[in-house]
Amino acid sequence: MNKQAAASQMTRSEQETENEANRLIAQVDAALAAVAVRIIPEDDDSLETAADRIERAARDLGDALRGLAQERKRRE
Repeated sequence: MNKQAAASQMTRSEQETENEANRLIAQVDAALAAVAVRIIPEDDDSLETAADRIERAARDLGDALRGLAQERKRRE
């Protein structure tokens, strides 16, 4: 089954959860890149910004996972 067909069979909650997980992965990748570059001291704020973005993305993923769990419980 191709990815598009699989995505069309996913519920809205599953799609949202997948999107939030991908967003968190992208934020973590960006933070790793910032660390690897060894940002100059004036740019340390970008590390704080990266931390804030990761926290928000993780919180959003947690919310999406809880919503998905509730949806699956209702289906049982």
